[in-house]
Amino acid sequence: MPDWNDSYANFRLNFEQRSERAKELLKAARAGEPDALTRFKSPPKLAEAQYLIAQELRCESWAALKRHIADMTLAKEAMNSSVLDGEYRTLHVRCGVDIKDSLQEAGFRGDFYAHDYPCLMGPVREAPDCLRQRARFIVDSYGEFFDPALQSVGQPEDVEGQLEALEGKERELDDSADYERVCLWFEHDCYDQLALVRLLGHYARQRRPPRLELIAIGDFPGAKRFDGLGELPPEALRLLWTTRKPVTGAQLALGLAAWRALANPDPRPLAAIMHSGTAALPLLARALHRHLRELPSIVNGLSLTEELALTLMAEPLPHWDGTVNLRKIFWTMVLHTDPLPGQGDWSVRRRLLNMESTSAPVFHRSPGLDREGKAHPPATDVYVITELGRCVLRGEVDFRSLNPTPRWVGGVEIAPGRADWRWDEELRSVVRR
Repeated sequence: MPDWNDSYANFRLNFEQRSERAKELLKAARAGEPDALTRFKSPPKLAEAQYLIAQELRCESWAALKRHIADMTLAKEAMNSSVLDGEYRTLHVRCGVDIKDSLQEAGFRGDFYAHDYPCLMGPVREAPDCLRQRARFIVDSYGEFFDPALQSVGQPEDVEGQLEALEGKERELDDSADYERVCLWFEHDCYDQLALVRLLGHYARQRRPPRLELIAIGDFPGAKRFDGLGELPPEALRLLWTTRKPVTGAQLALGLAAWRALANPDPRPLAAIMHSGTAALPLLARALHRHLRELPSIVNGLSLTEELALTLMAEPLPHWDGTVNLRKIFWTMVLHTDPLPGQGDWSVRRRLLNMESTSAPVFHRSPGLDREGKAHPPATDVYVITELGRCVLRGEVDFRSLNPTPRWVGGVEIAPGRADWRWDEELRSVVRR
């Protein structure tokens, strides 16, 4: 499992080290090492080796990599000498608290608002009682566990406490219009993009501040993959500050339309927005596609998360020694198999445990231990797929026919007696069975 505390090092690049890496790659290719040689399109030369290293780090050229490293160095040196957001009374908005401390360290002095309305799980509706409905969902789903998404001031098992916390966050959102500037910080994954359209939908209909700005990124040079803003060092946030742009009328309109479609019990309007290309919000279409894949598949009735988890039970990775647990499933999905990871471990756990309430089991779960010999259920519990589970994966049995726990995909309730909406990945289309 990765150590996210090391992620800063992955994005704090050293130009001398990268220069040496290019020379090593060139030397290996000239020595005839197959793995290195096959990367070159022509007889190995230093310029191409440098280009290949820049590409590894997702820079368009060696010169671009050099500029980026220089910019990061200057930004880090300036962190203790200048405040970036001091000219206006500023509120920074993020769907979580992952960059809160980094913003302070980077030299931002504005206030911070964590938008804690996780649209990936539970009912998303615009009905008058929608907040109470979500409070009930949180209590029913997490029970004795504290919900980290809400950081509730109420007791986790208390619906009224959860409702009070939700209502308090809504009042804070309303009051955000009193700031001179609000800056929205969002990335490319489904969790962020769904939260973003909710915020844009809010500001499209309610009061908004004189300056509403957006930072939205899908990549950042450095590590082999970019997963989100929370893994970037503070100086990277200073660089991103220079990329912010005023929110446009087209973005507000698209955000509102997408939010209304997300809350719709009919998923077809959301699919139509996905197919539109979402030019005003370029990162949105891909996120909507990933969200819609949580609808039951037309092939086997599984959501994509359910299918990925069941596949890992059926085909454990070689280094797992045949033992499958929730931690292994989660990290493998995040790092390898999910086409657009964005769910937290709580979400994956809830989706997986919900699969147990079927009329016949698709997997068995038994107590297990971590590497230190300690049990941390359900994270360390061992999962073993059944033959029925394999039949479901092959599409021989429809998972929905086993009466699993009702669940929500945005405004769509997946439950007996509801419309049987399905996702056809081959056609990238919503169908109704």
